[in-house]
Amino acid sequence: MLARLHFVCLAIALVCTLLGSAVRGQSPSGAKKIRVGIIGLDTSHVTAFTGAVKNPKGDPDLESIDIVAAFPGGSPDLPTSADRVAGFTEKLKAMGVEIVPSIEALVERVDAVLLESVDGRPHLEQVRPVIAAKKPVFIDKPVAASLADAIEIYRLAEQAGVPCFSSSSLRFSPEIAGMRDNPKVGKVVGVEVHSPCSLDSHHPDLFWYGIHGVEMVYTIMGPGCVSVQRTHTDGVDVVTGVWKDGRVATYRGLRAGKTGYGGWVFGDQGIEPIGKYAGYNPLLVQIARFFRSGKPPVAAAETIELIAFMEAADESKRQGGCPVTIESVMAKASSA
Repeated sequence: MLARLHFVCLAIALVCTLLGSAVRGQSPSGAKKIRVGIIGLDTSHVTAFTGAVKNPKGDPDLESIDIVAAFPGGSPDLPTSADRVAGFTEKLKAMGVEIVPSIEALVERVDAVLLESVDGRPHLEQVRPVIAAKKPVFIDKPVAASLADAIEIYRLAEQAGVPCFSSSSLRFSPEIAGMRDNPKVGKVVGVEVHSPCSLDSHHPDLFWYGIHGVEMVYTIMGPGCVSVQRTHTDGVDVVTGVWKDGRVATYRGLRAGKTGYGGWVFGDQGIEPIGKYAGYNPLLVQIARFFRSGKPPVAAAETIELIAFMEAADESKRQGGCPVTIESVMAKASSA
């Protein structure tokens, strides 16, 4: 009887310790939680990410972080931004997130930042105070609305020694990510990927939504593209990239007919479907690990090349579908 009573007392003490840790902003392991702030409350990502992080029954990897503050931001000339800021701001308030008046006020309250503004145009200016404050930052897609801005963001981060990365959530879906080393495929010799590709007049065409499909291409192919050629109609874009080792990738951006995510991977051992999208959680796990380690899971050079791929696709369209080299758009953006 005494042994049972002693066990019950120990169990109660353990529960109290765990609850006390949560109240004090600690994870169950006893480590202090990383305080995360959000910039830009104009996308459903902010509520989805916050809900996942604050879910007591969520992924154990997310227990080390907490979203504590947010700056609404918003772009008045972009309806898909301006029309959503107020609603998402109220939702985050209801989730216990403090709303602050400026990015400068945000970085004083947090250890790390999620730059979530749906509009890529202000990302460079929004990330400057984050980098100045030496806070590690995840920048949601697109990292910027131009290749020149993307290059400058990574240059500033490297110069300041600030960890930084950007990615679509599709990159970390296990089935898609696993295609680079899938024994049924063997050595990857090419891919055909399709995804929705709605356009926005404020962004180069593929930057707005086609980036999801291009991210899948790079997840499987890796960097090394040398030239890009694009065929464009109102309903579809077909973009072909040639890699320096002779491999070829094709991205089909869908605006007419049935849309969705998918594709095929071609290898020296077989041809396999690309795999299914697994939602936001795999990306959030990578972000949490990144905030803990300071080690970006995607190299800056790969993300910059991915942006250059999309920039080259736009230039190919302007040139009537002619091939455009990655080197040429990188040189133009770097000089700018």
